[in-house]
Amino acid sequence: MSQPVSEIYAQPVPFKAETRQLLNILIHSLYTEREVFLRELISNASDALTRLHFESLTNREILDPQAELAIWIETDPQQRTLTIRDSGIGMNAEELAQNLGTIAHSGAKAFLEAAQKGDVKLNDIIGQFGVGFYSAFMVAEKIEVNSRSYRLNDSAARWISSGEDTFIVEPSDKSERGTTIKIHLKEDASEFCDENRLRQIIRKHSDYIPYPIYIGNDKEPANQRTSLWRQPPQQISEEEYRQFYRQFTLDFQDPLLKIHLSIDAPVQLYALLYVPASAERSPFGLRKEEGLKLYARKVLIQEYAKELLPSAFLHFLDGVVDSEDLPLNVSRESVQSNRVMAQIKRILTNKVIDTLKTLAKEKPEEYNRFWVTHGRSIREAIATDADLVTALQPLLRYHSLNHPAEWISLDDYLLKSPANQTCIYYLTGDHQKSLENSPHLDIFRKRGMDVLFLTDPLDPFVLIRIPRYNGHDLVNAAGEDLKLPQQGSVETTSTTTPAENGEEIVQRFKKVLGERVTDVRLSPHPLQAPLRLVIPEGTIQPEFHKVYRLLNQNYEPPKPILELNAGHPILIAMLQVPADSPILQRAIELLYESALLLEGLHPDPTELAPRIQDLIQQTLEKTPHE
Repeated sequence: MSQPVSEIYAQPVPFKAETRQLLNILIHSLYTEREVFLRELISNASDALTRLHFESLTNREILDPQAELAIWIETDPQQRTLTIRDSGIGMNAEELAQNLGTIAHSGAKAFLEAAQKGDVKLNDIIGQFGVGFYSAFMVAEKIEVNSRSYRLNDSAARWISSGEDTFIVEPSDKSERGTTIKIHLKEDASEFCDENRLRQIIRKHSDYIPYPIYIGNDKEPANQRTSLWRQPPQQISEEEYRQFYRQFTLDFQDPLLKIHLSIDAPVQLYALLYVPASAERSPFGLRKEEGLKLYARKVLIQEYAKELLPSAFLHFLDGVVDSEDLPLNVSRESVQSNRVMAQIKRILTNKVIDTLKTLAKEKPEEYNRFWVTHGRSIREAIATDADLVTALQPLLRYHSLNHPAEWISLDDYLLKSPANQTCIYYLTGDHQKSLENSPHLDIFRKRGMDVLFLTDPLDPFVLIRIPRYNGHDLVNAAGEDLKLPQQGSVETTSTTTPAENGEEIVQRFKKVLGERVTDVRLSPHPLQAPLRLVIPEGTIQPEFHKVYRLLNQNYEPPKPILELNAGHPILIAMLQVPADSPILQRAIELLYESALLLEGLHPDPTELAPRIQDLIQQTLEKTPHE
């Protein structure tokens, strides 16, 4: 039950027990960002102005109907005071005692429990439980709240407290509608008498409050007021979008892409997202971390909200998100379990993916620019988030054997493949140039078939997630069983050497290489190179060697199968050299090790140099001089 006004005026009123506990925590705790109190008081003033605005729509009997709806802030460095005034709905004596004498009952216990744990930042959870006003005691020795209600017959009243056990409510001679909060600052809080410091705080936390905020004698508001993301897209020019991005990031390169979103269901949401032209953040930019600016009703509650999008997408997105459905000042600790946040994350993620798919379809050249800059993030998202794999597969792009200078999708690859081709073939390696020289490609060149080049360190992780696409297995072109589509005539190899000679060269390689290989055999496929290394079925495929290396895991590389092109001039020449010749042995080892080098499997490439030099020396010594 409410107290009669006469009793409120009669004597100091004790705070409720929860409020006393709260004030004790606020006054005696240390804070890294005490500026949060100004955000809270401005937010309260904005709410009061909004309530007055709605009241005026249906009620003509209000005090000072022509008064400007605004917020004024004044300082007195000599007296060390900070005054915040609004022309909002105001309060009478009973409302002052009720609203400022007890914190929101539903949140009091939860706030105190969170605060007393000591493992959360209290300035992050202030306001979440209806305790925003009390944050002013972090900087105040005493607070006076002077208020006059919008009701014509209500009297003005003043609330005074030093943050101890009691507060006082007394009559006031305030004549104009609204609330004035006068803060007597602590000695170590004198920075909040600096008007430039106040402007800085307002730009950071309250720039988009819909009412003007005047500081001192300024005639122009300290806040922008107009939030671009809340305006209809058709009313915003491309130049306005670019200017906002530059102001937001200090990045003077035009963004590659923008996404402007405004929806009402299932949550009320505004968002303006940008894809920067560079994957690296500028050391001189305003955005120092990954994450989006999160607003609740135009009030900034998180500078870097990382829960609004999958972690990989944070690498390439900047922007703001604003929702009417979020409680003000949602804490960083509780936001992950917030149902509204989960809905927002799902909406934003789907919108980003849909926008990229549309860009890829309608403006492929622009999408290719995005892929070159931010493709790593798409790969990372596929590799780390199982829920995104299906949606992101169409966004992948690769160079290939038949398109070495173009970016093609998996769909492009299949569209240009033979109708009876059941697999998507790929090769992995560190560099495209080395892949282009791979002997494995001889088989595919002969048939006019394409092979994707996978050169990014994350590609092996992507392959783990995508073993099959659109009914087609992804198959390593270096594998033992290639499952090549049938052709009109029986395929023949390029080998022209008689069978017995072919078997002889196989035996020579087996004798030299011994257990270093699983097997040596003639290639069943046409090759231009003298040989190729094949990874046996059922063993660790080459792409996973990188995974082990990146994860610093010990593993034993599988012993390859060596396939020989017995018709190659080098191998034919080897048959002319005695089987026990040291030169033959060195030549076989060098051919084998050069194949390892091409596959990225050589344990120590530096060993090749002295062996090559030794072979050159022996060759020169045995060459007859003219």
